[in-house]
Amino acid sequence: MLTRIDTYRLSLPLTTPYHLAFGDVIALDTILVVMHDDRGGEGYGDATVLTGYTDETIEASWPLASAFAHRLVGLDLAAAKAEALALAPRAPFVATAFASAVEMLESAPVLRLEHDIAVPVLGAINDTEPDAMRAQIDRLCAAGYRTLKIKVGSAAPEADARRISAALAHVVGRAALRVDANQGYTPAQAIAFANAVPVDGIELFEQPCAAGDWAAHMAVVPHCPLPLMLDESIYHEADIDEVARRRAARFVKVKLMKFATLERLAAAIERIRGHGLEPVLGNGVASDVGCWMETCVAARHIRNAGEMNGWLKMSRPIFESPMRVEGGAIRLPAGWQPRLDHAAIAAATLAAESAQA
Repeated sequence: MLTRIDTYRLSLPLTTPYHLAFGDVIALDTILVVMHDDRGGEGYGDATVLTGYTDETIEASWPLASAFAHRLVGLDLAAAKAEALALAPRAPFVATAFASAVEMLESAPVLRLEHDIAVPVLGAINDTEPDAMRAQIDRLCAAGYRTLKIKVGSAAPEADARRISAALAHVVGRAALRVDANQGYTPAQAIAFANAVPVDGIELFEQPCAAGDWAAHMAVVPHCPLPLMLDESIYHEADIDEVARRRAARFVKVKLMKFATLERLAAAIERIRGHGLEPVLGNGVASDVGCWMETCVAARHIRNAGEMNGWLKMSRPIFESPMRVEGGAIRLPAGWQPRLDHAAIAAATLAAESAQA
């Protein structure tokens, strides 16, 4: 039985602003859920609510989460998970914070590391000034990253194309490049961009047009020489099926925060692969908690670089002993389990609520 649920609204500052097509992110607006049960167990779940990645807003999500904690306290784990799954269709991010905390309390098999793992993760190119961009590429490649990611999606696709071409020329075979438009282009802009950059060296071109606008995306497909990936368009299993039906992309990206539970996330990954498509996993705007959980899933289900690097952008992690990154991979020893850094959480807390049975 759940005896206490603590919920926190956190503002987790980033080391440097994270540039996205719909605006710069300077801190992660994160809801952290910490559950306690009558056996002395503790489970964590989180959700970073970034409007643009989701229709949910932090202003609406925080009161929903604090009230939902009071609804769940006193329930057994199965009933609490069922309630969270019932919430997921209308508030998947908030539901995930609760459902994944329950899964940690349940000792979900995917979170139990029976042997050491090393999950390749991508390095983010955030600098846009040419010399700074080249220097950042050199640092990432020297650190062992073999997949890099760079953002585009401005109102000037020609300038984006020049920047990507320069990045490719400097990478010179040292790493693959993922290019993410974050919904920033019209179909005409996406086509112009995709035909103005070299094909060699670009692993994929992510979400060129608005999420859910299948007509816009499908207008790009026949004119795009780059392998396409959809991200913000993917929320449900039906969206995965739609990608396959339309032959809309070669890659499909998923995040824990959209699928509520680790079990459903793993099933979605295998569903993508079952359609003959390649799954990509990871959230670049998640705290340590969600990134750890996605890393555990990736170790079992993913065969390319993970994108669960949001916690690396934070100025202060919320795990007492942060995950280790070495040689461009997240490395966790067998049996590793996280512990929260309560001082870091206190420093980042904007609001808190405790529900007790």
